Amino acid sequence: MENNIVLTARGICMTFPGVKALDNVDFTLRKGEIHALMGENGAGKSTLIKCLTGINDFEAGEIRVDGVDGPVKNRSTLDAQRVGISTVYQEVNLCPNLSVAENLYIGREPMTAFHTINRRAMFKRADELVKRLDIHVDVTQNLENYSLAIQQMIAIARAVDMNCKVLILDEPTSSLDDGEVEKLFTMMRNLKEQGVGIVFVTHFLEQVYAVCDRITVLRNGTLVGEYPIADLPRLELVSAMMGKDFDDLVDIRPEGYNERTFDQPEIEARGMSHRGTIKPFDLDIRKGEVVGLTGLLGSGRSELARVIYGADKNQTGTLKVAGKEVKINQPIDAMNLGMGLLPDDRKAEGIIGDLSVRENIILAMQAKRGMFRLIPRAKQEEIADHYIQLLQIKTASRETPIKQLSGGNQQKAILGRWLATEPDFLILDEPTRGIDVGTKTEIQKLIIKLAQEGKSILFISSEIEEMIRTCNRMAVLRDGAKVGELDGELTQERVMKAIAGGSKE
Repeated sequence: MENNIVLTARGICMTFPGVKALDNVDFTLRKGEIHALMGENGAGKSTLIKCLTGINDFEAGEIRVDGVDGPVKNRSTLDAQRVGISTVYQEVNLCPNLSVAENLYIGREPMTAFHTINRRAMFKRADELVKRLDIHVDVTQNLENYSLAIQQMIAIARAVDMNCKVLILDEPTSSLDDGEVEKLFTMMRNLKEQGVGIVFVTHFLEQVYAVCDRITVLRNGTLVGEYPIADLPRLELVSAMMGKDFDDLVDIRPEGYNERTFDQPEIEARGMSHRGTIKPFDLDIRKGEVVGLTGLLGSGRSELARVIYGADKNQTGTLKVAGKEVKINQPIDAMNLGMGLLPDDRKAEGIIGDLSVRENIILAMQAKRGMFRLIPRAKQEEIADHYIQLLQIKTASRETPIKQLSGGNQQKAILGRWLATEPDFLILDEPTRGIDVGTKTEIQKLIIKLAQEGKSILFISSEIEEMIRTCNRMAVLRDGAKVGELDGELTQERVMKAIAGGSKE
């Protein structure tokens, strides 16, 4: 291998039932570079990563790693770690019931002379590691005591501590706020200076241009090209990912959308709260309106939505739906009132991995009907096919286990599940997280279309630009409290000022 190259993949081919996931794909990673791996959902990014790390047994091609004689054939992630490849995946996959230190050193704990775990040494090493990476945690505390963002940082720290030559980060920033993203970028730049090659997978284009040196683009399982960052402007990157000229970055609202008036409240929350997460709040959502919840990570956006839906029972306050005061004791009550909730954690609260795409899509509709009124199989297939086509879900068939789909396609299937119930009020918590640019725009357009049809939507997104394009009004949250609202012309400056100042302007 050339002196400055740490990893190469040549001619990688991988087939799943009915789908050519990778077709003769090449990839080159240099020492001391941050290399973005880009593409739409289903383009092959995650499949290539799994080939590199021993999760997928690819059919053709070869992988070489600096310092290893001959091609590398990883049979497991442990094999990959032994040759210097460490990975942090999109969904944190640690043990929340163990301490931070145990998570950092699980499987490689320091041992005493009596072959027992040397806990004192383990805690000391862990404390030195998190301090070096500027992560403020008590390593003796259980991981479950910390936020998802901190858990993500611990997963990255574990990978960093394995003396890796290649660090693969698969959507590592999806649960991090701006400050934590910058800490991660600082960590990545430091590793780059030390000669580590970093593969960075993200759907945040601005992050690619903030931190990366090169970009490799995949589309439909094939290699589009490899580009120095300076040679690929943002719009050309999107065009390469989509395979066509893409002008949907402009305003997606139809003519007259902003001039609409809203009279009839669909949701009226008064003084609702949940102990320890959300302070008493008032919020109205009118028929045909898209209301956004904005605020920093941990501000209480998801928690407020869960209180309205009844996933977390309110301790105080009242809720009216279509003008009638209601009591929601459990989510099925909300569903029967015409409500739907797309959760932000699709892995834990969304998909049932071993069930098919069809079964996942009809799940909420079947729950509303009850276990004794089964939806006929032909009707299930008709519903599933409709939403697979409407949302362009990339799957070999409706009977494919949903766990075999890419993360973004899983997200679209869950969205289809709720659309199938024909809700009057839909809560969408990060519906486009981990979804490619083109599909993201299609989902935004769908949200606007649903609103025009009279559905009320509560929309949560970490991307302010996305909310500005989609929402009629925004509620601002901070530290579990609703601190203001924004209406009229929504601009990034107004929203940022509201989040920072906790007020309308």
